[in-house]
Amino acid sequence: MSAIQTPVYTPEFVERGYNNRAAVPEHPVWLERWTATSRDVIAAFAPRRDVRYGRGVQETLDLYLPSGTPCGTLMFIHGGWWRALDKSDHAFVVPPFLAQGMAVAVVNYDLCPQASIGEISAEMRRALAFLVREAPRLGIPAAPLVVAGHSAGGHLTAMLHATPAADLGLPAHPVHGAVSLSGVHDLTPLVHFSLNSDFRLDDVRARELSPVHMQARSDAPLLLAVGADETGEFVRQTDLLWHAWPGNRPRGASGPMRIADRHHYSVVFDYADPHSALTRGTLALFQR
Repeated sequence: MSAIQTPVYTPEFVERGYNNRAAVPEHPVWLERWTATSRDVIAAFAPRRDVRYGRGVQETLDLYLPSGTPCGTLMFIHGGWWRALDKSDHAFVVPPFLAQGMAVAVVNYDLCPQASIGEISAEMRRALAFLVREAPRLGIPAAPLVVAGHSAGGHLTAMLHATPAADLGLPAHPVHGAVSLSGVHDLTPLVHFSLNSDFRLDDVRARELSPVHMQARSDAPLLLAVGADETGEFVRQTDLLWHAWPGNRPRGASGPMRIADRHHYSVVFDYADPHSALTRGTLALFQR
C-alpha cells in the first residue's frame, strides 16, 4: 500500500467526507435496527446495567456474562461522533462473544459538548483500568482483554493503544488485542467540520488527540477495519493508522480489513453475525 496523500481540507470537502448521515440517507433505518436488536439482547441476557467505573454522569458500563466461567473480556466503545448514542444502542454486538465464553463490557462516556474529546479519552482510560483492577469482583478475567470500538469509538480504542501502562496506573499494558472499526485517527480535518461547534477543536488540539501523531504503547495487534462503501475519508483514515503503526499489524494481514457492501451504519452490525469476518477477526485476537 503506497503512502497516503493529504487532501486540502475545505469545509465542503470535510462535510462530504465526514457527514455520515448525509452519506447514508437510510441511516434512520439502521439506527432503529441497532436499537431494536439491542433491546432484545438486553431482555434476553439480563446484563448488570450501569456499573459505575468513574464519577462522571455517564461513566458507566453494562456487563454481560456468559453461562459458564468467562475465558476473556471484550470492552466495546460505541460511536456517535463523541456526542451521541448510548451503550444501550449497541448491545447487538454481545451475543456472538457470549457464545464463545467471553464477558462483554459495553461502555458509556460523557458526551460533547459537555465533555471534551480529551476528557472522554481520559474516561476510557478509567474504564479500562477499572475492568482490569476490579476483574475478580466483577467475575471476569483481566486477561485476555480485547478493546473494540466503532467510529468515534475506534478513535478512543486507538487512544488506549497509545496510552502507556503507567498512565493507566497498571504495571503492564493490559490490552491483548484491539479493533478500530471505521475509526477516525487524524482529527485535524474535523476543525473544518460542521460539528466542531461541539468538538471545540483547534489545529493544535486536534493534532494532540490524533493517534496517527502518537506512538503505540502496546505491542498488541490492532485490527483496522472499514466498510468498503464508506466515504473515501473513512477509508483513508483507516489506511493512515495502518501506515503509522506497522508494529501493530495482525499476523498475516496485508492491509486493513475492507468489508464489502457495507457503509458506516451497516458495517458495525456485522458484529451481530457470529460468522462475519469482523466477528471472527475480533475473536481471533483473544487467541494470539
